[in-house]
Amino acid sequence: MTPRLLPLLALAAVLASACAIGDPSADLDGEWVLDGGTVDGAALQLVDGTRISLALDGATVGGIAACNHYGGELERDGARVSFGAMSTTEMACDQPVMALEAAYLAALARVDTAARDGDRLQLSGPGVQLDFALVLPLADADPVGTNWVLESLILGDAVSSVVGAATLRLDADGTLSGSTGCRGFDASYRIDGGTLEVRDWIIDMRPCGAENAGQDGHVQNVLEGPISISVSGDRLTLMSGANGLDYRVGD
Repeated sequence: MTPRLLPLLALAAVLASACAIGDPSADLDGEWVLDGGTVDGAALQLVDGTRISLALDGATVGGIAACNHYGGELERDGARVSFGAMSTTEMACDQPVMALEAAYLAALARVDTAARDGDRLQLSGPGVQLDFALVLPLADADPVGTNWVLESLILGDAVSSVVGAATLRLDADGTLSGSTGCRGFDASYRIDGGTLEVRDWIIDMRPCGAENAGQDGHVQNVLEGPISISVSGDRLTLMSGANGLDYRVGD
């Protein structure tokens, strides 16, 4: 009986593995966040305070790869997938974060299989496995009384990563405070429907370094703007013309 039993056991293991990764034909669209993975048998070393996200919308791919924003295209035929070359922003972060980003993007390029099981997504390929959790929709945060942390700069059709800790807070008394990532500021504000008006600026006059100057000017230009304001879940977006600021709820 043993010679017959071994093939049956092998088949059972294959079937169990197939069930474990869920339905390969399921809809993959949504925003996912990486919470584990392996590359050539070694665990990906996630870094506290960083976020690796994967946003899928049909054939469009985007997200944050620990430090930089990235984007590209996805080809899919059932369980078979292929991620094309990814474009990325060119911000520099601490070495452990950059090492994680490089490992993630290299692993993504090796992925050839995708399957979803409820709110879990597994991407795998030769020597790699990436495990993601679905980012569930959140109730819209209140723009007032919330601590907002700047996550990206919007420049027309491009999105850029943030240097340093840039923040924003709108208080119920009509005052506003925050940081460009380089300099702190205070002001008064008024919200009228989907419009935000910022007035009476007081900004720290210390100079910014070369790495912060562009972001500092961009934040000021948007906030001096006419500004449209919108909230979706835990995200606050301020737009002035084609340029904007994308914030996420902070601590």
